[in-house]
Amino acid sequence: MARNDAEAVLHDLFVRGLGGDAAAYRDFLQKLSAHLRAYLARRLFGWPDEVEDLVQECLLAMHNQRHTYQSDQPLTAWVHAIARYKMIDLLRAKSSREALHEPLDDELAVFAESATEASDARRDLSGLLETLPDRHRLPIVHVKLQGLSVAETAKLTGMSESAVKVGIHRGLKALALKIGKSSS
Repeated sequence: MARNDAEAVLHDLFVRGLGGDAAAYRDFLQKLSAHLRAYLARRLFGWPDEVEDLVQECLLAMHNQRHTYQSDQPLTAWVHAIARYKMIDLLRAKSSREALHEPLDDELAVFAESATEASDARRDLSGLLETLPDRHRLPIVHVKLQGLSVAETAKLTGMSESAVKVGIHRGLKALALKIGKSSS
């Protein structure tokens, strides 16, 4: 399918989906997923494991922001803009994660084992988590702290599994930023 044909098909399905045609919207999401997978795979050649997660984040963002699309504009330009922002978020997160793997000095207070410090840490973590919106805080609490699966958390919170994954990712990123700001 030529580029203009793909644009026309995606645009038609999306506009029909916005108009309430559930089958057209489902077809749009399937075709868009394949389009995004190819688009992102070309750009994230060294990180094939990240592509599928990024596709899901893009689809979720596009669904949530569908009201911002102007139907007289090319759909793929709008889609690619969202995908680029999500890719930039991923690259930023990757670079901050790499910093987390730097070796720790033995003298750091991180290695202290007093009950008081553990209590302080729990209080600090609770305070940090309280600063997050529920859509980020609840997935982190249930999956990362309580050990529930993504599916169990989705069922418990009424969120989709994709929303739970995105909530964890964004919540942890927000916490990392808050911790980084407080330590500088």
